[in-house]
Amino acid sequence: MKKTLSLVIAMLMVTLLLPLAGQAEEPVTIEYWQYFYESKVNLIDELIVEFEAVNPDIKVVHQTFPYDSYQEKLAAAILAHEGPQIVNLFYGWVPQYVKSGVLQELPASTFPHEVIENEFAPMVTINKFDGKYYTIPIAVRTLGLLYNKDILARHGFDAPPATAEEMLEMAVACTERDGNGTLVVEGMTFQPSGQLHTYFRPVLLKQFGQAPMSDDYKTALWNQSEGGYEAFAWLTDLVQKYQVGEQDFMGDDVTAFRQGAAAMSIDGSFRLGTLANDTELNYGVAPLPPLNGVECTFSSFWTNGILADVSGRELEASERFLAFLTSEPVMKRWTQEIGEIGARVSIANDEELLANEKLAPFIQMLPYAVSYFYVDEAKDRQVVLDAIDRVLIENMDARESLDIAVEEAQALLDAYWND
Repeated sequence: MKKTLSLVIAMLMVTLLLPLAGQAEEPVTIEYWQYFYESKVNLIDELIVEFEAVNPDIKVVHQTFPYDSYQEKLAAAILAHEGPQIVNLFYGWVPQYVKSGVLQELPASTFPHEVIENEFAPMVTINKFDGKYYTIPIAVRTLGLLYNKDILARHGFDAPPATAEEMLEMAVACTERDGNGTLVVEGMTFQPSGQLHTYFRPVLLKQFGQAPMSDDYKTALWNQSEGGYEAFAWLTDLVQKYQVGEQDFMGDDVTAFRQGAAAMSIDGSFRLGTLANDTELNYGVAPLPPLNGVECTFSSFWTNGILADVSGRELEASERFLAFLTSEPVMKRWTQEIGEIGARVSIANDEELLANEKLAPFIQMLPYAVSYFYVDEAKDRQVVLDAIDRVLIENMDARESLDIAVEEAQALLDAYWND
């Protein structure tokens, strides 16, 4: 009787499983989250369609959020265990995400360390923690000088400045005010919350001979020499002494430049995608001018990581999608359509890309581009913004304000490393 019953049960199980054997597994769904930046959103949507066409077993859901609320939305989703599988993060946020255990190490089988360190831009290694990589970027960005050709020509200049000293002279000459002294055209945009805080550290500091941080990233060195004070004063003097620009002029620096109300603006390569539709704007791009004979530019990047609790088919699908996003063909397309430079070194040597007169200067600066190690990018940025406000709004001495800023920056470092 037992044998008969066992045989019946076995036959029943086989009968139940037979239909499943002839069916393909349901596609696994993963979510990719990033902040809303129109050109990036459009391209990712197109790339998802292409990826799904050759990976019918994977469905990718693309979610975007306003920049100002992105991290808040992400944190809430992670706490509720309703987060995405892949997140796009600013590189300066990564230390906090790694420290909090939110990200998992990238699978070395798909993203070997030797490939990352030999085939990707050197600044990518700034996000290596205890010998592990948790994120990988599609592209990197450098700062360059955008200039309005018509405004420069109106003031007798037929070429962009070759040095920062010339840049300041041209900014003064191109600044236009009405009869009441109201600013009409900025000689140089001044928006510290944009790219100028990154221009100060590490670019200006390095150009005045001061390293921004110790080699172990544990000590802020902004005021460790007279050069550090001179670098900060050079920045605040753009408004306080030379009056070539104003904070929030026309809303922000991007709007002022796009509206033809700024002669020059320090901005990133990613801005090319934004300006692509401004067909009436006659502008050019030049490398960030050297100061005191020192060539330097800031490089940053948005990078992709897989959340710690992703496993099984979702992890496999996430690896495949992330490998696709960081492939050379996608990086080249990203460079052409967004303006950010594909993170693989081979992209910087692509002759077709170098033939683009607006993109080429950003690519050419990669050999001397440097990044800055943030433990909390938002708070570190605010330290610089507050330091500038103390000088320009409260009339505090620039040296005193920089000293306060260094104390605040050091407190952030201490809190991160000592915990």
